[in-house]
Amino acid sequence: FFFLKNVNRFIDLQEFKQESLNFWEEPYQEASKWTPCADKRYPTSLGKPGENNGYIMVSANGGLNQQRVAICNAVAVASLLNATLVLPKFLYSNVWKDPSQFSDIYQEDYFMRMLKDDVHIVQELPLHLKSLDIEAIGSLITDADIVKEAKPIDYIRTVLPLLMKNKVVHFLGFGNRLGFDPFPPELQRLRCKCDFHALKFVPKIQEVGSLLIKRIRKFKYHAAERQLDKQLLGDFTPSISSKENYVERGSSRYLALHLRFEEDMVAYSQCDFGGGEHEKKELEAYREVHFPLLIERLKNSKPVSPAELRKLGKCPLTPEEAALVLAALGFKRGTYIYLAGSRIYGGSSRMHPFTNLYPNLVTKETLLTYNELAPFRNFSSQLAALDFIACATSDVFAMTDSGSQLSSLVSGFRTYYGDGHAPTLRPNKKRLAAIFSENSTIGWTTFEDRVRKMIEEGQRVRVRGSGRSIYRQPRCPECMCRS
Repeated sequence: FFFLKNVNRFIDLQEFKQESLNFWEEPYQEASKWTPCADKRYPTSLGKPGENNGYIMVSANGGLNQQRVAICNAVAVASLLNATLVLPKFLYSNVWKDPSQFSDIYQEDYFMRMLKDDVHIVQELPLHLKSLDIEAIGSLITDADIVKEAKPIDYIRTVLPLLMKNKVVHFLGFGNRLGFDPFPPELQRLRCKCDFHALKFVPKIQEVGSLLIKRIRKFKYHAAERQLDKQLLGDFTPSISSKENYVERGSSRYLALHLRFEEDMVAYSQCDFGGGEHEKKELEAYREVHFPLLIERLKNSKPVSPAELRKLGKCPLTPEEAALVLAALGFKRGTYIYLAGSRIYGGSSRMHPFTNLYPNLVTKETLLTYNELAPFRNFSSQLAALDFIACATSDVFAMTDSGSQLSSLVSGFRTYYGDGHAPTLRPNKKRLAAIFSENSTIGWTTFEDRVRKMIEEGQRVRVRGSGRSIYRQPRCPECMCRS
């Protein structure tokens, strides 16, 4: 497996090669030709149906980002089935341990008002339905009843008859139970409208999110108001008094990094990270407690070696590997980097190679005081919302695992509201694994060139492909307009 024992073999800690490419900027002008328009009315817009077939309840599982996807999918299904959506609930998870509900994270009234012309939304079931035993009448729908990435016809065949018979159905779970293609354009547009327009964080989160990025940027802001800032921070969007003041003080750029090296990710990957027998036993114990279904699946399948997993690009990047990628892209030692999540497996000792190379590393815990963070403590989804804001409004966003929900939703948000000036750096994990596998023979210049070509390839302006998530890739006629 790849694990560099000495970063100095590749690069001098004090002096990086001069940037030949500027990864602080979007490389393709074509990106600025796509503009947000999912909230516009079209002649083909469905509108709110006159006939109502009943009520849809949703209890969303997962963390902040899984719940966000579930909400938008629920809005689309309610419209598809001519139903009234009851404001979604969030399930309590032993992993996330967060009792937060919709109104603790999102502006409830704004959400309902924004979608009022598209779908009926109410806060609670009417009294005559509240007393029903949903499970007893057969209206409880779990993930076992709906296939992953289900098509609209699956809901019409499976759910609509129950809805019309009992006037209520309850989706328990509902994470990724709605596919992307084939899908009616009007419903696709409605999902975009929900994600990019209707879900606004509550003022408490906006206010502290604004304070967070002020401190990252050292109170220095762009003179022009950015759509990204306004959409995420609302009335708490930072501003400056005059252009002269802006010129005098300058602008402090920062890179946000989503380093998916938390214990759950590391354990689930089944990869080897050089920690010996102690690490192996520790991760095995974690899997047994938190991933029982994975353990069962492993018992009935052919084992894949850690070396093969790494070769296939299935292993999370270590902090050390992430630092080398950023260095290869030309980011200097003094770069300010915001680390999302911050609960890195192995703690400060694992992060040492990264911070040795990039000492200006900050997190929400280091930028905010104990009292400022106090209202969010023990509420993981609200803390994740602060990370979402810091990542989405950053000058450049770098991810190490393109499959995570946070990275996907943040990159989609930056595409939608970035006006072609919000670059996202996304690695091809399999190609990167091949590059790292040559660590004993590859020279730094070759390493640089290959990493840069890989990232450049991921920055090309592409229209959403068939089956691809509109939350991650909103460049399509259903979500954005092309000038």
